[in-house]
Amino acid sequence: MIRIVGLVAAALLATTSCASAQPNLILTGEGVEAFREAGALPPLMQRALDAATRRVEASIQAGPIVPEPVDPGGGYSHERHKENYKIIHDAGLLFQLTGERRYLEHAETYLLAYADMYGDLPLHPERRNQAPGRLFWQSLNEAVWLVYSIQGYDAIRAELSDASRDRIEAALFRPMAEFLSTESPQTFQRIHNHGTWAAAAVGMTGYALDDPALVERALFGLELDGEAGFLAQLDQLFSPDGYYTEGPYYQRYALMPFVLFGQAVQNNEPERGIFEHRDGILLEAILSTIHQSYAGRFFPINDAIREKGLDTVEVVYGVAAAYSLTGDTGLLSIADQQGATVLTGDGLAVATDLDAGMASPFAFDTRLLRDGPDGNQGGLAILRMGAGELAQTLVAKHTGQGMGHGHFDKLSLILYDGGQEILTDYGAARFLNVPSKDGGRYLPENSSWARQTIAHNTVVLNETSHHGGDWRRAQESWPSIALFEQRDGVNVVSASISDAYPDATLTRTTFQLQSENTASPLILDVFDVVADEPSQIDLPTYFAGQLTDFDIAFERFGSQQTALGAGNGYQHLWVEAQSEIAADRARFTWLTENRFYTYHALVSEPFEARIVRTGANDPDFNLRTQQGILLRVPSAESARFISVFEPHGRYDPAQEITVASESGIDEIRSVEGETATLIQIVFNSGQRLSVGLAHDLHAGAHTINADGHRYEWTGAYNIFGE
Repeated sequence: MIRIVGLVAAALLATTSCASAQPNLILTGEGVEAFREAGALPPLMQRALDAATRRVEASIQAGPIVPEPVDPGGGYSHERHKENYKIIHDAGLLFQLTGERRYLEHAETYLLAYADMYGDLPLHPERRNQAPGRLFWQSLNEAVWLVYSIQGYDAIRAELSDASRDRIEAALFRPMAEFLSTESPQTFQRIHNHGTWAAAAVGMTGYALDDPALVERALFGLELDGEAGFLAQLDQLFSPDGYYTEGPYYQRYALMPFVLFGQAVQNNEPERGIFEHRDGILLEAILSTIHQSYAGRFFPINDAIREKGLDTVEVVYGVAAAYSLTGDTGLLSIADQQGATVLTGDGLAVATDLDAGMASPFAFDTRLLRDGPDGNQGGLAILRMGAGELAQTLVAKHTGQGMGHGHFDKLSLILYDGGQEILTDYGAARFLNVPSKDGGRYLPENSSWARQTIAHNTVVLNETSHHGGDWRRAQESWPSIALFEQRDGVNVVSASISDAYPDATLTRTTFQLQSENTASPLILDVFDVVADEPSQIDLPTYFAGQLTDFDIAFERFGSQQTALGAGNGYQHLWVEAQSEIAADRARFTWLTENRFYTYHALVSEPFEARIVRTGANDPDFNLRTQQGILLRVPSAESARFISVFEPHGRYDPAQEITVASESGIDEIRSVEGETATLIQIVFNSGQRLSVGLAHDLHAGAHTINADGHRYEWTGAYNIFGE
């Protein structure tokens, strides 16, 4: 249930229309009044105000700088125009909050300079195959420019002369709104984050210019039929749980236009009930974005820049909006972690209540975020066990493709423990806004490596990526989640997919298990592959840390290495070491920061092992170094990989102390029954943790005899402590 509090409640009680008093977008008249009544500002808000003041004061000293658009992302003109929209935004808001006209005049000067330039601009010279802009190499950046700048203009519009107002609107804002909508239908009508930004930009311009036609266009699309536009974006891009189909990195990016335009609609036309749309999907989107993080950083699935996290400006705006809607004091702890808030009434409420000591821990928990508009296209399973935001967290990516930004990594895993990423995901091959790295665009290796299946912790058949590496084909497919459950000491998820490869079914069942024999929970992972024909089956596992021990004999390739394969990402992996056909099991231990991790592997078929590392066939040194362990079944119609990931021990280099660097597990066993499998984890102490897992998750009764014990249960699985 959404509870409307604070300034949003005041907006709901007001009778507003497109002609409401300005400012009327995100900072409203009520927000300005709250600032004026606040007296001394709380520290978080004072910090935001000081940062805006520094930016604008420095700009006033330097004078307006509006270069000709010539550079791609990261280049001088690109970055200058980005800085300028922040200056226009901040200057307008500072005028409202301080009443100092020199801030108004500075914003006005910039806007008039852009009005003089914009009408004569051709398409950007650095445009590639993206939808081009005029100020920027892609129209996406143009929409972002407008979203920010229109807020600054909204804050000064009522105080401008008629001549300045007419010039800015006729030569800048209206042409830009048309360029982003009627002149760019391929973007504006697209159900995609680029379309969301464009819709928000045009709609917010409509409210600021008192133009209902622009607002309707933004909400319902160019044809006004609801097949495109902001509401269609809300309906089609989010699942009922608030999961954004492209994954958390793009959910974070898309969150900004959704939140800002949503607030603009609420503040101008509360009767539309935008925050009640789809049972409050905007709020669910904000909260699910926060849940898709660990230690302040987003899960790096799909085309993700790994360094992005909760401190990004989009989530700062989201936290302020969500707190206004719910009063959830857990959000204040996120704001405290961000160390920032926004210059709005909602931001002031966050800063005030945080300063009053009202924050409580945010409720990170185990949850399944379903994918797809109807929640029936797989999902992202987040398994958490332990206390606080650094609780051990397993991310099972059983989602849909994620459109063109999706990777071919069905049923992949990421593991976090002790504040570190243990089993890693590569994310994107991209250096955002670094001119020397192709202007900050996605690099060629994003397609040849990062998106390919071998770059992820999941099974690869015959050195070919899932769905043949065709995202449009993959977009029509998703895993089926047969089991997701949380109970005391156990989290479990199981999913399968039957068309990642022709005539093959992949099934992965993953347990997070509390054990009195280990300091942190154990991960038990069972990956089944069933194919119609003999196939080469590879299971890579990428880890963060330094290998310290292993129990199989390797041939090392220290002086001359070769690539693992010729294509589909295999060409980018050096083979550093290789084993002969192993028995049925292997063990590897590595050290991550101050904790050891042992990977126990039990494989149903004879297998080989390789130690691999990224960097092969990388002429421009675009790939980050990533080490992995690859288990290969050379040829089989079916195979089962049973993996146990065991945290243990402690390493303290300052005190020169090493404790329990060796695994506490003696053996992993698997016993087959008629309807189920029993997997036994035998500890050095002699104690056992046994997991009964039904074939096909059959819910009936199961019995297995092993080592003189009789194991009986009913249902998909059961845990036996011995």
